[in-house]
Amino acid sequence: MKSGFLKKQYTVTQKLTISGVVMAMYLVVMYLTQNFAFGQYQIRIATSIYALTAIFSFLILPMGLSNMLSNILMGNLGLPDMIGGFFVGILTSYAVYMIKKNNLNDWFISIPIILFPGLIVPIWLSFLLKIPYYLLAISVTVGQIIPGIVGVILVKQLRNKI
Repeated sequence: MKSGFLKKQYTVTQKLTISGVVMAMYLVVMYLTQNFAFGQYQIRIATSIYALTAIFSFLILPMGLSNMLSNILMGNLGLPDMIGGFFVGILTSYAVYMIKKNNLNDWFISIPIILFPGLIVPIWLSFLLKIPYYLLAISVTVGQIIPGIVGVILVKQLRNKI
């Protein structure tokens, strides 16, 4: 990690611009991958974008908003999914930020991206879909492995370019 990597200062305009672009990117990726992002294994490639909070800590709230918007526009599971997605997005992004703040290995970034959606989202999905929690937890967690790996690769590739 570069010295001062997390300490770069951005203007409010830069933060808003980056946040808007990243949120739009999240929604576009969700739209393009919705055929398998909302399926049994929920391979949500867009959740790999949570990893960007390792570079831009101010993206924590926008990641929660992005998840909520994608659930509003494409999820069709109502208020519990919208609100739950918002909080899981924030929690996951915050955990990614804390991993980098504590100078842990980049591969640790994949853990919250895999486990937080994988173990928390099935709490309300099991109720909404009337499927046992453990079945959903297994399938969602398995589906998050690819986004977890992609998130780490994304950070490794972008870190030295920004």
